[in-house]
Amino acid sequence: MSTNTEATTAAVELADSPLVSSIANINNEKHDYSRESSREASEVVIRPRTGWIAIDWREMWTYRELFYYLVMRDVSVRYKQTVLGPAWAVIQPLLTMIIFTVIFGRGLEIPSEGFPYPIFVFAGLLPWTLFSQGLSASALSLVNQQQLLTKVYFPRLFVPVASACVFLIDMAVSAGIYAVLFLFFHATQGTSPSWWTLPMLAYLVPMTMVATLGMGLALAALTVFYRDFKHLVPFLVQILMYVSPVFYPARLVKDWWPILALNPMFGIIDGYRYAILGLPCNPGALAISSATAVGMFLFSLFYFRKTERQFADFA
Repeated sequence: MSTNTEATTAAVELADSPLVSSIANINNEKHDYSRESSREASEVVIRPRTGWIAIDWREMWTYRELFYYLVMRDVSVRYKQTVLGPAWAVIQPLLTMIIFTVIFGRGLEIPSEGFPYPIFVFAGLLPWTLFSQGLSASALSLVNQQQLLTKVYFPRLFVPVASACVFLIDMAVSAGIYAVLFLFFHATQGTSPSWWTLPMLAYLVPMTMVATLGMGLALAALTVFYRDFKHLVPFLVQILMYVSPVFYPARLVKDWWPILALNPMFGIIDGYRYAILGLPCNPGALAISSATAVGMFLFSLFYFRKTERQFADFA
């Protein structure tokens, strides 16, 4: 069964679940309160909202159980009707590391800055896998769950965010694999992490999610209106991989780094290697990539909030 079919089936199940029924009851209570308040007012003027539409954090907190349900549902759907199940979270990064090592490390002899190439490339695969998979999932999340959008009201922002957050679990599993590899190479070649690893990762992991949602939210909204973006997303991810230092060190493109750093993952991946391996980091590239990620996230959030009222009409 294809991923889109599974997501659609899961969306139908979610739309008919008791949890969504309880959400509908909450919505009815809100409408009743609004009607009582309107009776007390002498005049009510309804105008379309313009400009920035702020996020209703109180509403987000009210629907927090739905967000948890969406994340757990997406986790179960990913490995539903698969033979290996969650083992794919281990197999996929390992196979990718092996392929990159054979082709780029042994075949093309790309420098790995004095580290074993598997250790070097895995440090780039950790954030890249989270970004690429999270971007693809969040960009297609609204289209794959059309039944849910038209069934009942809830914060639409939950759908792409939950789809991307699922891959944080995969990243944690990959980090465990990486730790085992690191211990192996530490015992054989003396590699070891630095004291600044955890503080830097505490910044880089959230920034990776910001970069993921910075593109994912806008693409999710655009895909609802223009289905051509369904075909653009895989192509975009492929291009971004080659302009991100996933399998090569960032210093190889030192003359182009100010331009390439506009890609949010360029400086972020370089920062991961600095945090984990202690390799030299270009602070300018990290600053530009971080600023680009935050800027794209704010724009995508604005566009998503501006257009979400029309999702049900186009879904």
